[in-house]
Amino acid sequence: MDFYRKKIRKAAIVFRRATPAAHKAAETIVEWLAEHKIQALSHPEQKLRNAKKLKSPKGLDLVIVLGGDGTYLEAVRMLDGERVPVLGFNMGGLGFLTVTRASEIIPMLEQAVKGKLEVRSRSMIRIEVRSRDKSKGSYLALNDLVIERGARSRLINITITIDKLPIHAVKADGLIVATPTGSTAYNLAAGGPILHPEVEALVVTPICPHSLTSRPFIFPDKDRIQFTITEPAVMTVDGVKATTLGKDDEIWVARDTSDHLFLRRPGYNYFNLLKEKLKFGERA
Repeated sequence: MDFYRKKIRKAAIVFRRATPAAHKAAETIVEWLAEHKIQALSHPEQKLRNAKKLKSPKGLDLVIVLGGDGTYLEAVRMLDGERVPVLGFNMGGLGFLTVTRASEIIPMLEQAVKGKLEVRSRSMIRIEVRSRDKSKGSYLALNDLVIERGARSRLINITITIDKLPIHAVKADGLIVATPTGSTAYNLAAGGPILHPEVEALVVTPICPHSLTSRPFIFPDKDRIQFTITEPAVMTVDGVKATTLGKDDEIWVARDTSDHLFLRRPGYNYFNLLKEKLKFGERA
């Protein structure tokens, strides 16, 4: 069990724009941070009274998220791979990543500054798009990568290769590559398995495959997985459109060298979260 003992001097706040209560809570946090001599910074595209806009995630000690999973992933994109722990409060929808209730904001912040919260890590994936051996872009994801047909009515063909060995050719609406964290998101809705957050693996799940034998795959995350498409497609990363893929583009996916960090109470039980959010273990 590792506690986050670092002295908190700078904290960034990211709140759900569509929720006035989240904005109000963010302003309350700014005041609380000032009372504790902690500099408050806002997301570069958000405004908070008495908080400067964040210019770079370097030097941050904490990120506070007020919202749902979309807001949390927005904060992860803001960090761009910097190893800064995130403390999330649920003020949105499902809140699978923002697990702490909004009513506990101040008590949890007090525990954070006293070094009484655990710091835990989650794997992330690095995605590289290549065309004719040239890089077209690099992306980082905490949850998942999705390759889909977009507005096209036809299915797309995707070939899966690991270490130059062909694994499978899928004809489907698309494909999901999920981390253990993202296994409870789109992957679960598409019929993929739930992975425990500490499992060192990636799950690849076809979306509406045109075959009864196309099933999800679980691969070790130490492997580098290559996907090749034969038709134009769309790629989204953590729920946001990243790029349009061209014919014969290659998508390379591997575990990133830097893990995501987050804070939580000691004794936190992941399976309680499954029960609360997904009714895990309940009879129909």
